[in-house]
Amino acid sequence: MADKTKVIAFYDERMLAHKPDPDASFLPGRMDKRVRQILAGLDVPWKYPEHPGRLTAIKQLLDLEPIPGVHFENGSAATREQLNRVHTNAYLEDIFQLRGKCAWLDVDTTAVSPDSIAAAEVAAGTAVAAVEAVTAGRTESAFALVRPPGHHAEPVRARGFCLFNNVAVAAAHAQAALGYRRVMIVDWDVHHGNGTQDIFWADPDVLFCDIHRAAPFYPGSGRLEDIGAGLGEGTTVNIPMPAGSGDAAYLKAFRDILVPAAQWFEPELILVSAGFDPHWNDLAMNVSYEGFAAMTGILQALARKHCDGRLVFVLEGGYNLTSLSHGVKAVLEVLAGAEPPQPESCGIAEVEAAAAYHREAFIPPDSDA
Repeated sequence: MADKTKVIAFYDERMLAHKPDPDASFLPGRMDKRVRQILAGLDVPWKYPEHPGRLTAIKQLLDLEPIPGVHFENGSAATREQLNRVHTNAYLEDIFQLRGKCAWLDVDTTAVSPDSIAAAEVAAGTAVAAVEAVTAGRTESAFALVRPPGHHAEPVRARGFCLFNNVAVAAAHAQAALGYRRVMIVDWDVHHGNGTQDIFWADPDVLFCDIHRAAPFYPGSGRLEDIGAGLGEGTTVNIPMPAGSGDAAYLKAFRDILVPAAQWFEPELILVSAGFDPHWNDLAMNVSYEGFAAMTGILQALARKHCDGRLVFVLEGGYNLTSLSHGVKAVLEVLAGAEPPQPESCGIAEVEAAAAYHREAFIPPDSDA
């Protein structure tokens, strides 16, 4: 039985070498020309949002405010076999040819620098390492702090800052090499995980649940009616949300949809594509740190009920460094044993305190109250 108060956070500095630079000399071609037209049309200078500072901000906060029970380990690079389970040979050959180069890969502004391919291999392999750690019973839960992110990467295409689909590589490895039959993936990144959906679209043994901001928000996929196909019909669950949705809506979705879905599916392992861009600092949604912690508590309870506690988080998006780092910390605290909070609607407690403070001033002098 794994120690419920021990959590392994996987962090590997090799992933910091992924440093796309919009001002670098990229490969020639129509794609490069189109991307440069897009960048030239912006009113402000554009910086690549998915940068090494995302990981270093998380590590610095966790070093400054350590969480008892959280231990760090290095990651490992994914093998060709592991990547091949979710990406085609042709796609991998094209990607591997970009080692040592700068290139735009698509109009979603996915780009690489000379060391990006190696960093992406480590990102995918570190997600695998996290699954292997919980499988071996070394920890009940783990968090793979990885970049570049992965959930937009499709079998044959890089998209949305993503090169390899890290969570999909981990799920496929769990099935092919570790003996798991049923794997549940929960994606709470504000953007729909189009790549993960595509990879497991017809797979009845992977339950993919995605809560995201609805189209036309990027990438425009993830309709309510998209439920999978063939043998996998019903194992894709999309929950598109309007802009500004906050803790109450997210927790209702978890309790009313994800919990019964898990009870029906009975997963043996739960993976989480954890993006922290639903936080209000990222301006797309209105989730708080307490909201992330409460969602973690629900998933932890599901994992303990169905999976002997086996729960793995894999970092996806989140581009405000403050909310990204504090969001990760909120998740790790719950995984390490903190009581999950029950978020209140923002401002309610403060209004109640102010009402109590001012109440006497509004009582008429002749009142018996």
